[in-house]
Amino acid sequence: VQLQAFGGGLVQAGGSLRLSCAASGGTFTSSAMGWFRQAPGKGREFVATISWSGGSTYYADSVKGRFTISRDNAKNMVYLQMNSLQPEDTAIYYCAAGSQRWITITPSSYNDWGQGTQVTVSS
Repeated sequence: VQLQAFGGGLVQAGGSLRLSCAASGGTFTSSAMGWFRQAPGKGREFVATISWSGGSTYYADSVKGRFTISRDNAKNMVYLQMNSLQPEDTAIYYCAAGSQRWITITPSSYNDWGQGTQVTVSS
């Protein structure tokens, strides 16, 4: 699956952004999808995941209640709605396609990765 993430940008603390990830090729509709992020000087961190049907989701504690992951299999799209953004959310955000249908937080369970989109939250 080829993935293209977009929608990042600069936003003030407390603001919102919606990230999108366009998928092409492969078996998107039978793959779990995930969002990860990497802040400067830190490792890649799990953010959210959604099952192949959209029926199951799971979030990192740091974003639970603020971020919402969703997908539209008819459009081959995955979204991450981010509300109440904080400076600590600043990172490059990556979408990834899993090798399985069900949710997982393990990066090694994801076969394909997009190029990332920068999110910067100013205080």
